[in-house]
Amino acid sequence: MNTFNPTIIHHQPRSLRLRNTVRTLRKNKTSQEAKLWRHLRNEQLGVKFRRQYLTANQYIADFVCLEKKLIIEIDGSQHADNTADKQRTRALKKRGFKMLRFWNNQIDQHLDACLEEIFQYVHGKIV
Repeated sequence: MNTFNPTIIHHQPRSLRLRNTVRTLRKNKTSQEAKLWRHLRNEQLGVKFRRQYLTANQYIADFVCLEKKLIIEIDGSQHADNTADKQRTRALKKRGFKMLRFWNNQIDQHLDACLEEIFQYVHGKIV
């Protein structure tokens, strides 16, 4: 007979855990993510962006434009010289994605310049 044993840890499959993490991140966005999302949503830059999107079934991107294969990350100080971030960037570039990274303070202090860089990329003016 199969009974529930509370001492045994029941693990969710990885993809389910990641999807739950995505939902949590969407609900608990940073102020910088909220600020940038107000300008990316509803195709305001001429292309569709998604937020907290699961890419390659293992990485969660802050924002992604699938049409242009563009990932936008907003990083805090915990990402400075982060080896895992570098590996993640390499893996996603191998899959054809371009990464644009902005620091939190860039979004706070120079949002227009960040939006201009994104706009230039999605319209083929930056490669």
